[in-house]
Amino acid sequence: MTEPPSVTLRRRWLAELLPEVAFEGWTEEAARLAAVRAGLTDGERALAAPQGVIDLIDGFFDAAEAAARAALAGEDLSGMRVPDKVKRGVLAWLDALAPNREAVRRAASRGFLPWGAGPALQRTWKVADMVWTTAGDRSEDYNRYSKRGLLAAVLPAIVLYWADNPALEDLDGFITRRLANVSGIGQRAGKLVKPVLERFGKR
Repeated sequence: MTEPPSVTLRRRWLAELLPEVAFEGWTEEAARLAAVRAGLTDGERALAAPQGVIDLIDGFFDAAEAAARAALAGEDLSGMRVPDKVKRGVLAWLDALAPNREAVRRAASRGFLPWGAGPALQRTWKVADMVWTTAGDRSEDYNRYSKRGLLAAVLPAIVLYWADNPALEDLDGFITRRLANVSGIGQRAGKLVKPVLERFGKR
């Protein structure tokens, strides 16, 4: 499928910007200079990122999500337990971000991580949905929303821990503990929510 022109332009822009983000941060000036190096016209810049840096950061995380989805599509997860599939999905996403770890760290320092603002909560939901979908979850009831919502809630903590470049075994343990907490909360919430939904469903 052919990607929209805005995505193609944003990818070109990011290719020039990301090497500089480690030194200059996610600034409008760094973005402007990167656009010049990429040969983008004012009209192309407006199409690729009408909100400037905010859209570029969103595009950066979009690309990582797409890369993680593609990587997971090439793996056989059928023999794994569901918690392990979820953890593998999170790790695949972090692997996609890893070449630009400093860009993620810079985004955090500027408060620009996609979950730093109300509308951008959609980002963590999208990542959580990608992880659960690749794990094989096809639920359509309240379980769908509780699973994704609970995972989305712990993703910021996982990313901030990962950004400090911990040892792999430490990262694995941290993610395992966060997901265990999510699982426990989800089971308790399900016991409370299901009777309520069933009651209203009978009306």
